[in-house]
Amino acid sequence: MNEFVKSLDPSLNYLTHETYEHKIIIVVESSRSEINCPYCGKIASKVHSIYQRKLQDLPLQDKQVTILLNNRKYFCDNRECSHKTFAERYDFIESKSRKTKRLIDKILRLSTTVSSVSASQILKADATIVSKSTICNLLKKNALHYG
Repeated sequence: MNEFVKSLDPSLNYLTHETYEHKIIIVVESSRSEINCPYCGKIASKVHSIYQRKLQDLPLQDKQVTILLNNRKYFCDNRECSHKTFAERYDFIESKSRKTKRLIDKILRLSTTVSSVSASQILKADATIVSKSTICNLLKKNALHYG
């Protein structure tokens, strides 16, 4: 499981997982002790708080995969910065997204060849739960890449 987690981001640490009949829940956290503020670039190491993000990823062994990411929020010590706190960011997921980029890519590739209703049904059969309206929203948001 650790290898799977590291494939998402090398800075992630695998903590634990639970397997159910149709679902795998994987808990991860960052191994970084300091990160750059995304707004000013200054290195930050003082943790403000930790919150959990729930992310859907590609299915694994015909089971829906949910990643619970213990995401840290940091203080920015730069007095010139417009933001006093910021959250860790990762390349495998967009800010505020609930799906990994690779899952979104799979959804978009399929939904450009079939209707959003059909795509939703095909994905559901493949252990990926996504609604027709979510597919439509993803298509609108990514129209330049998949249009």
